[in-house]
Parts: sequence; structure tokens; C-alpha cells
Amino acid sequence: MEIFTSTMSGLIETSGFTGLGIRNIIMILLSFVLFFLAIKKQYEPLLMLPIAFGMLLTNLPLTGLYHPELWNPATNPYFAPNYPDLNTFTGTAVNFVKETSLDYGRVLHDGGLLDMLYLGVKLQIYPPLIFLGIGSMTDFGPLIANPKSFLLGAAAQGGIFFTFLGACVLNLTGLGGGFTLKEAASIAIIGGADGPTAIYLTSKLAPQLLGSIAVAAYSYMALVPVIQPPIMKLLTTEKERSVKMGQLREVSKIEKIVFPIAVTVIVSLIVPSAAPLVGILMFGNLMKESGVCDRLVKTAQNELMNIITIFLGITVGATAVAENFLSWKTIFIIILGLIAFCIGTACGVLLGKLMYVISRGKINPLIGSAGVSAVPMAARVSQKVGAQTNPSNFLLMHAMGPNVAGVIGSAVAAGVLLSVLG
Repeated sequence: MEIFTSTMSGLIETSGFTGLGIRNIIMILLSFVLFFLAIKKQYEPLLMLPIAFGMLLTNLPLTGLYHPELWNPATNPYFAPNYPDLNTFTGTAVNFVKETSLDYGRVLHDGGLLDMLYLGVKLQIYPPLIFLGIGSMTDFGPLIANPKSFLLGAAAQGGIFFTFLGACVLNLTGLGGGFTLKEAASIAIIGGADGPTAIYLTSKLAPQLLGSIAVAAYSYMALVPVIQPPIMKLLTTEKERSVKMGQLREVSKIEKIVFPIAVTVIVSLIVPSAAPLVGILMFGNLMKESGVCDRLVKTAQNELMNIITIFLGITVGATAVAENFLSWKTIFIIILGLIAFCIGTACGVLLGKLMYVISRGKINPLIGSAGVSAVPMAARVSQKVGAQTNPSNFLLMHAMGPNVAGVIGSAVAAGVLLSVLG
């Protein structure tokens, strides 16, 4: 009987129930909400479901799957010590820890399963591989046929930079939640509506916010059909929305082959820090357009893309530990992320209106909203809103130009922020 009692006592003491606190329960319930959104509402389920399960696993106590202290400079002795630097919007010197190196041997020795998988995020491996798959599935023909689409894609990135500057102003006035410049840049990138880019930048600049930013980014990507139409209708007239655009010219195979090579060279020379994303994106596209790598293209589009999506989602979800997620910063992230996305949509539409005037009514400004890089959902929304005004209107292919330009634009924007703040 004594042995039985001691055994049961030991089981109880080592069970997860002993470490289950209110914050863990709240995070587990939040993961259930994400399950509902992914399964019932089908909001970006391919990534939302793994993120939700990663969030569930990391907040179950004593599982040993993920150890945030291994990645936290404040608790990791392998990070450089504190030293004063100008790292806040207030311009005052504060002590903060600058990451100089990380002892990966300690991670491999002491880490759990999700710590091992998180190395792919920390070392910036997963997002570029996602871009490889995206590139192998993307047709840049509409962009090549109408190079003006580059301008619309670039304009839609205005949400990133305007939100970043707005966060600076808010912090200077004491209303912005105390974000550092790096954290504000990571939040602002949500405006590009590009999940892998947001994860890539955040993992470098503000890894402690990775879970919150990833959830916000993919939520807004899923809500493109809800968020964008009111903005598009508010900023355009019925006459502008009913404009029918002529058929795009046919793009030759040589143009499609030269394009990814040229973009890689130009972007890498101008913004070298964007090369990991843009270069791998264009490599995937070159494989597709060359027509000589069918096996590799199929692997990039299917097996590799699916595997990396699983690893990326569950590890990003694992970073959503209660200590980081349950804070006022998460609320600010959700609000500022939405503002960034709305401003990006508005900037694209407003430049579309300007191009409508310059072209004397030949360009439908609705295609400017597709400049955010939610491919192909944003282009479909442009088509849908245009067809509501004029049922004979077909804007999808015209909107795909700014849409794929937005993928390049968001990666370049991330590179610019990384080169300045990284």
C-alpha cells in the first residue's frame, strides 16, 4: 500500500496538472479559437491549424517540447551582456541585450522537439523555402505584360512604412505600447499581407513577438475578402470601378526566363538583404518557366512546400508562450497590423486612381488593391468588386500583375527594414 501511495504521489507531482496555471489555460483556449477558425471558417487552414496546434503544445506544462529560455537573451548565458544603446523611440539610453551568438550545441543538448524544429525559423531556412514553392507556382506573365503593375505593387507597401512611422510617433507621444524600432518594423510588415516575409523579418528583429505577429498576419490574409472591399468602394467611384481594361499582350517564353534572373540581379544589388527571399522566389520561378526541371518543380510545389509549411506553422505556434502572447503588446500588434493592411490597400487603390486619370480612364483603380501580396486572393477580390459594378468586367489577370509585384515588394520592404535595423 505504501508503494502504491508513493507511486501515485509521484505521478501526480510529475503530471502537467501541477504546472497548469490560469495563463496556460487562457492560451489553450485561444488555441481552440484558432482551431475553430482554421477548421470551421477555413481561415488559412494550411498554416493556421499547425500554428494553433503548436500554440497548444507549447502551453501544456512540463511537456519539454519547447524551451523559450533557450532563445531569450535575458536568460541565456551564451548571449552578450547588457550594454547601453539607443534602442527606443524616446531616444534615451536603455539597457538591452544584443544577440551576438547562440550556442546551438546547448539547444541540441537541452532542447525539445519543437526547439529543434525552431532552428529552421531561427536560421531563416523555412521562409525562403516557402518562397521557393511560391515561385514555382507563380506566373509573372501579367506583370511582364504590364510593367506599370510594379508601381501598384510598390504603392501597396506604403502600409508597411506608414505604420512604422506612425508607431514611432505614437511612442514619442507615450501612447504606443513601448515598442522598440525593431518590434515596430516587425509589426508593420504585416501590412504586406505576406506571412513568410513577416515570419522572416520578425525572426531576425523581434523573435519574442513571432507568435503574435504570425497569427495576426495570417488572420488578415484570410480576411482579405472582408477587409478590402469596403476600402475599395470608399475610395473609388462607380464609373472608375466599371472601367474595362483591354486584353494583356502575350508574353514570350524568353521574357519569362529572363525576368527572374534580371529581378534577382537588380534586387540583390540594390537591397542585398532581400536576396534570401527574392533570390529563392525567382529560382523557383526560373525552374518553372525553363520547362526542364519538371521533377524539381513538382517537388517544390508539393512535397517540399507541404513539409516546410507543417514545420513552419507548428514552430511559429510554439513561440506563442503565455509570457509573450498575453500582453498589451499583442493587442497593439493586432490593431497596428490591421491599420498597416488597410493603409496598404488604400495606397494601392489611390495610385490606381492616379493612373486612371493619367491614362484617361483606361486603368481600373481596383487592381491597385491587389498590390498587397496575398496571392491570389487579393486579385480575386479586385475581380469580384469590379464584376459587381460591371458584370462583363474581367480584371483578374490585370490584378495578378500588382499581386505578384506585391510579393516582390514585400520582400524588398523587409530587406530595407532589415538593412536599416538589423
